[in-house]
Amino acid sequence: MQNRREFVRQAGTNFGALAMAAMLQRDVQSASGGDVEVLHNPPKAKRVVQLFMAGAASHIDLFDHKPLLEKFHGQESDFGEPVEAFQNGLGPWMKSPFKFARYGKSGKQLSEVVAPLGECVDDIAFVHNMVGKTGVHSQATYLQATGFQRPGFPGMGAWVSYGLGAINENLPTFVVLPDHRGFASNGPKNWGSAFLPASAQGTTIFPQRENPIDDLTAQADFVTAAGDRDGLAVLDRMNRRHLQQHAGDSRLEARIRSYELAAAMQLSAPEALDISGETAETMKMYGLDRIGATYPDAINPAEEAEYFGRKCLIARRLLERGVRFVQIWSGNDNGFPRRNWDSHEDIERDHGPLARGMAVGTAALLKDLKRTGMLEDTIVLWTTEFGRMPSTQGSKGRDHNPYVFTNWMAGGGIRGGVTYGESDQWGYKPLDRMHPTQVYDIHATILHQLGIDHKRLTVRHDGVDRRLTDVHGHVIGDLI
Repeated sequence: MQNRREFVRQAGTNFGALAMAAMLQRDVQSASGGDVEVLHNPPKAKRVVQLFMAGAASHIDLFDHKPLLEKFHGQESDFGEPVEAFQNGLGPWMKSPFKFARYGKSGKQLSEVVAPLGECVDDIAFVHNMVGKTGVHSQATYLQATGFQRPGFPGMGAWVSYGLGAINENLPTFVVLPDHRGFASNGPKNWGSAFLPASAQGTTIFPQRENPIDDLTAQADFVTAAGDRDGLAVLDRMNRRHLQQHAGDSRLEARIRSYELAAAMQLSAPEALDISGETAETMKMYGLDRIGATYPDAINPAEEAEYFGRKCLIARRLLERGVRFVQIWSGNDNGFPRRNWDSHEDIERDHGPLARGMAVGTAALLKDLKRTGMLEDTIVLWTTEFGRMPSTQGSKGRDHNPYVFTNWMAGGGIRGGVTYGESDQWGYKPLDRMHPTQVYDIHATILHQLGIDHKRLTVRHDGVDRRLTDVHGHVIGDLI
């Protein structure tokens, strides 16, 4: 028999030994290059860039050429079935205001407004039979970003961050680069961690702003670097003391980690965001050779190229420094004048400059990643929440089309120069309506390339084994 004092002493020693063992194990893992990862299959990729066109980019005006719309332009539309339109976009058939041409060895037809991507089409796999579940922006954006139509679920980047962990402890695992003019539908909920550990959520950076990362450094003149460090040390001690009383609270653990990360980022982030050392050739490739120029138009292709190109260049710098998942947004949800892809009034006016700017930055990113060899293990995913109708709304616009739209992928073991799935002759629905592609299939394929079985990456929540792909999805073998 032991007295109480002896029991407490031995118990404390045992717990201390357990803690020491855990710390030593972590040190061993760090010395070996990071967390020990047991993947479900051999990975072909280790990082992802997601390009999200907020507002619904028109597939038939960018990537999915429809000659029949040119032939029957202006004639009364007939879909062969009753159509539920979001607004009143069931006017006559409308051809694209942009011309199409063939590019690359694959002969892929692209619109003139995305012509810069012509140099990269043989590295891209286009998926033209994507279908959604709703024509409502907020729900459709959630679906593409998180795999669910309602709030309360983690973004894809959060799942990847949770599943694979950090490459570089001095930078966030998951970084989000929103449109500098504001957030898209749902805002930060698109990249939140929900029921995953809070540390898995995206870190928002605005490269176009004077202060790209809010509150990274003290703004008051009287706060010195030493005082800032001492303040963080006090907060750390207070948080750790509180954590002892509330073990398992992921929010508090994430807060502690955020302070640690912020201290590391004070040194590493400014360097990653500083593009002044890039060559003139690189700056021109990304559309940044006219920084500081004034533009007479409210929306201007060169201006949009500068906006989107800067985010793409920052993304490349973050990726090569160890960020696991970067999400780049084009378009915001701030109403009028319209600064997104929701072209109800005028496709040519809205899509023209946005698409040209997007294509310049995206093509530069693909070529840059390929030049450095990083495209081999980096997946680039181009996403939007749904497409647009082949009939007119008003005289120049297009209504929402959740019935079919386009995604594309490149790099990370994805086959290039291919097209998977087709839309019908109008671009209204999939040609094969029995076998469409859904967001779950895209997510499953990306996780597979990262070495993760989408059915096995689960977290128990509210009595359900939740996963990114819900209860759906299959890996698209033809794209691998």
